[in-house]
Amino acid sequence: MRALRVVAVTCVVLLAGLGIAGAQSWTPLTNQPTFSASNAYLLQDGRIMVQDTGAQDWWALTPDINGSYQHGTWAQLASLPVGYSPLYYAGAILPDGRLVILGGEYNFGNDAWTTLGAIYQPKTNKWTKLKAPSGWTTVGDAQSVILDDGTMMVANCCTTGEALLNAKTLAWTATGTGKADINDEEGWTLLPSGQVLTVDANNGNTNSEIYSPGNGSWSSAGSTIVQLTDPSSHELGPAVLRPDGTVLYTGATGHNAVFDSVTSTWSAAPDFPKVGGKQLDIADGPAALLPNGNVLCMTSPGVFKPGVQFFEWDGASFNSVPNTPNSPSDTSYYGRMLVLPTGQILLTDGSSDVELYNPTGGPNPAWAPTITKVPKTLTHGKASTVKGTQLNGLSQGAAYGDDAQAASNYPLVRITNHATGHVFYARTYSPTSMGVATGSLIVTAHFAVPAGIELGASELVVVANGIASNPVSVTIL
Repeated sequence: MRALRVVAVTCVVLLAGLGIAGAQSWTPLTNQPTFSASNAYLLQDGRIMVQDTGAQDWWALTPDINGSYQHGTWAQLASLPVGYSPLYYAGAILPDGRLVILGGEYNFGNDAWTTLGAIYQPKTNKWTKLKAPSGWTTVGDAQSVILDDGTMMVANCCTTGEALLNAKTLAWTATGTGKADINDEEGWTLLPSGQVLTVDANNGNTNSEIYSPGNGSWSSAGSTIVQLTDPSSHELGPAVLRPDGTVLYTGATGHNAVFDSVTSTWSAAPDFPKVGGKQLDIADGPAALLPNGNVLCMTSPGVFKPGVQFFEWDGASFNSVPNTPNSPSDTSYYGRMLVLPTGQILLTDGSSDVELYNPTGGPNPAWAPTITKVPKTLTHGKASTVKGTQLNGLSQGAAYGDDAQAASNYPLVRITNHATGHVFYARTYSPTSMGVATGSLIVTAHFAVPAGIELGASELVVVANGIASNPVSVTIL
């Protein structure tokens, strides 16, 4: 059984105008948390919402006036409802900006497989209770995903059942017929088609499955070629969609595979290397898409063993990159990664040491969001809209699988004042699509211009998974 500690490693990719790092490196936050940082979520106003590991208290990291998360500051948020203090659970940001969490393998540090849940409203800093689907006796360390239409789908950890959440009524509808095995230990990856990919973890074979939102059913997606699931623990690693349409699916066996979402075919990827004669793997653990298109992976030797090694997958090979200060004592499942709007990757490990990873290279310009329409004049404290293509990015961004999800495939509006260079995030909400790699589809998103924003000539960009659009000149009144 996994220990209760969850470790944090933070990776930062600083893009143009926010400080470009010259080489791969780690940088600690200037203001480290006073708590044990665990699951992290990107709020649609640019703040990062972080749970104290397995506890009821939550905190927000706000970037400084220059847009730096490294020099950001912490503030405590509202605590979870009475009786709910989960570790390893389903979670996602809804299109309207609320955070939903459901389940927990542990509650207050005790084995629970709980069905408790809660929903957080950032505008009021309040949590309310959320009931699990009717008839469910377990949710536990379940997986979840936000579908193209903004609906949240959640698994029952221990059955083949899944359900869809109506965000307005908070009512659940059953879905997911035809699942070949139970959901336990599996992760979900949203594809450009709007379908959801998973690899079976409980039937002892190499089968993968595709969920179709159109008919609410699962069907086989073929063999992964190599065995990704550890036969004794049933663990898997994270899966990340890349800009070329391929999904890197990592394994708890040291083996890895690639799914081509265009041709719907699998191929074997190179194994993770051995270090000191021990095979590296990701038996539960994080990975994240970097703005340069590579995937950052957090590996360790054997299931739940300490000694972390980091790699970047470039589509052909795994390239070793520097480790964190906590790497010798960490194991892969401690990690949580989150793609920040600066291009940073936030990785927490259950400690109070949050590190920033600075990769080399930048994005292909074709991967960036494109603004097609936004008002030239904006009024502070008022709402507006922006239209464009690829506003949600080409991937969910970060992955873990079950236990934790940190997708950030939604647009953020960032405004920089010309005179001061100061950076402000407008609260962005309710995009017309929550898909990935949506191509020429015009997406409309709402945003609220901050009441305290600096007035005058400014530039506005839309950021998706750390990649910014070309700037548009605006005037703030």
